[in-house]
This record gives sequence, C-alpha cells and structure tokens, in this order.
Amino acid sequence: QVQLVESGGGLVQAGGSLRLSCVASGRTFSTYAMGWCRQAPGKEREFVAHISWSGGSTYYADSVKGRFTISRDNAKNTVYLQMNSLKPEDTAVYYCVRGTSDSDPYEYDYWGQGTQVTVSS
Repeated sequence: QVQLVESGGGLVQAGGSLRLSCVASGRTFSTYAMGWCRQAPGKEREFVAHISWSGGSTYYADSVKGRFTISRDNAKNTVYLQMNSLKPEDTAVYYCVRGTSDSDPYEYDYWGQGTQVTVSS
C-alpha cells in the first residue's frame, strides 16, 4: 500500500507563492511518475501538473503553465509543486497523485488526502 502525504498548503494573498510537498511511502517511488491535481468548491477534480519518474519530463495544465513548477527528489521520496503568482481561482484542495505511466499525465492509481490552498484577492 502506498501512502502520499501532502503539506505546505495555507492562505496567501493574490500574487504570492506557496510550495507544496508530498512524501511517498515505499521503495518504488523513483520508478513512478507523479503529479498534482486539485478540486475547487463545486467543481470537478482537475489535472495540474505531471512529472516523469526521472524528473526529465514535465507537463502542465494550461491554467498554471508558467506559474507552477513541479519537481521531485527521488532520494527523499518527495515531489514538490512550487506555485507562484497565485490567483484567487487557484483556490482548491490540492492532491498528490501517483501516475500509472510516464506518457499519460491523466491516469493515477494513488491519491493523498489533500492540502487546502486559499488565495485571497
């Protein structure tokens, strides 16, 4: 069983920054793609960012491209999401996810419990 534990969420003013972290249990972290998704109140869960197992390939939703950066440290079993120039519409619960494929950024098999990000205007 894989556990994903997110941290780093909080309240920030528009234009500010936050960095989310996700620590994964298990010895196979470095062999899986990872990603972040989010769900805003009253909306469906949506894809945010994806990173390949090596960290050499990344993919972003158009809504966050140029503002968010996903990265990973396989030695620490950790994936990060650096969020800059935050907007009120980025307010959501952010979930760390484990990918099933390096080439498909939309398929995941494990989810974390989520961390709340609130951006005030």
